[in-house]
Amino acid sequence: MDDLTLITGKRKLSGWQAVRVTRGIERMPSDFDIEFTERFPGEAESVVVKPGDECQVLIGNDLVITGYVDRFLPTVDRHRHSLRVTGRSKSQDLVDCSAEWPSNQISSSDVLSISKKLAQPYGIGVTALSDVGEPIPQFNLIWGETPYQIIERMARFRALLVYDAPDGSIILARAGTETHRTGFEQGINIERATALFGMDLRFSDYVVRSLSISPAGDAAGYNVTSDIQATAKDAEVPRHRLRQIIAETGIVAFKLSEQRGQWEAARRAGRSYCVQITTSTWRDGDGMLWTPNRLVNIKIPALKIAEANWLIADVTFRRDTAGTHADLTLMPPQAFLPQPFVWQPTISDVVPGQQQ
Repeated sequence: MDDLTLITGKRKLSGWQAVRVTRGIERMPSDFDIEFTERFPGEAESVVVKPGDECQVLIGNDLVITGYVDRFLPTVDRHRHSLRVTGRSKSQDLVDCSAEWPSNQISSSDVLSISKKLAQPYGIGVTALSDVGEPIPQFNLIWGETPYQIIERMARFRALLVYDAPDGSIILARAGTETHRTGFEQGINIERATALFGMDLRFSDYVVRSLSISPAGDAAGYNVTSDIQATAKDAEVPRHRLRQIIAETGIVAFKLSEQRGQWEAARRAGRSYCVQITTSTWRDGDGMLWTPNRLVNIKIPALKIAEANWLIADVTFRRDTAGTHADLTLMPPQAFLPQPFVWQPTISDVVPGQQQ
């Protein structure tokens, strides 16, 4: 059975009775919440953990989080003495703290180089697993915003995901293509599954605009259609639904605006299909921990999913008095891809053999 081990300094602490560890490709930082209840008098006093301690969290021999202890919560009553420890990945400093930059403007730099410079003061590395695209001509910083807010905003322009690795570093990547060797099948290893098939998040037309605010343009009878930089469509939406988006760069850059419109259409279409699965194991059939940004095969006929390969968006490993479980959220890869040809996933992509 997999045990969770918390390493702080030279101490290795295990035997935790309640465990929760959550990782995902659209959440930063990864975090953990663990609890220990003494079975014999004096056990709890031997557990020494301090807020701010550097730590590693392992499941079995696999590293899942490298970060810091946030809170140490001891509790005592007439019947028991318990300890609760919470913490987050090293990337928490990019989420909590303010960005350090010599000015309020970034010019002609790509997402990777900017991310490295923003993460460097906090001792955090950044790795790109996908092409980060061309340099962004100009980017304005907002006073007081965090490094993560800046990185996420720029990554969104380039249709990149931003999430942390088990070693605490940051990853810039697109949807993964590696697949778990085994997946989830109704009646085999699924305890509970809930699917979502929606239309409320989607729009038939996406229009990206630059919206000039020039007084001279207003005085001259500015043509409101001349500010359209890009458009995108989702043919699967059955009625007219318009979504207008202001170009977030503040500059006229058609290619960037085109990517922005495509990203919005792809993301909303993909997220209209989702399944949440609870299983009794933390690992696949080959012994690998369920890993965010990996594809997994699912067969759930009762939810009208005959067979599909969807991406693990996030996973929570938990153990308590109810037993050992993993909770996973899966979506089609289209939810994370910018290409025009995946704007419009059909129902056959979700439920093979069925037509709308």
